[in-house]
Amino acid sequence: MSKLPSRLHHTAYVSKDLEATRAFYEDVLGIPLVATWCETDFLFGKDRTYCHLFFELGDGSALAFFQFADAEDQAQFGPELPPSPFRHIALNVDEETQAELERRIEKAGFEPPKTYTLEHGYCRSVYVEDPDGMIVEFCCDDPRAADGAEERRANAHAELKRWLAGDHTNNNQFRHEEAA
Repeated sequence: MSKLPSRLHHTAYVSKDLEATRAFYEDVLGIPLVATWCETDFLFGKDRTYCHLFFELGDGSALAFFQFADAEDQAQFGPELPPSPFRHIALNVDEETQAELERRIEKAGFEPPKTYTLEHGYCRSVYVEDPDGMIVEFCCDDPRAADGAEERRANAHAELKRWLAGDHTNNNQFRHEEAA
């Protein structure tokens, strides 16, 4: 590929309740609803009617959520996935924004396990579960992590090969610092 995509346009998820989704992303997290598209398209063998919400991020990209008018379509494409903290969306924030989001999440009454914080070393992450059980992560990068970005890029394939070959040694030097 000669040119990389310029940015994320949007992610797309199915929601059980668009108003609960709107309230969470807009009222709790402060991410504005910027478009609501109500559409009918011939998809996968039949006409399907749905509503598509877009919540805008700082770079103009969006988090998007669908809800289908037909209960059978909703069941076929719905958000029913087993809960997993490893299936999530991670959004980049600065320290001030992360602190504000933590205040908003706490004020809205979210408590563990619906919210938690992890210190990854290379970033600090605040996690919160949305109304459909999807985890939204707000990452604040540690400024020191940028120093090794070029080396990590150069070694990415070798590190993957090492892992796949069975060497599962930790290579997060920030975590090593914490343990020392």
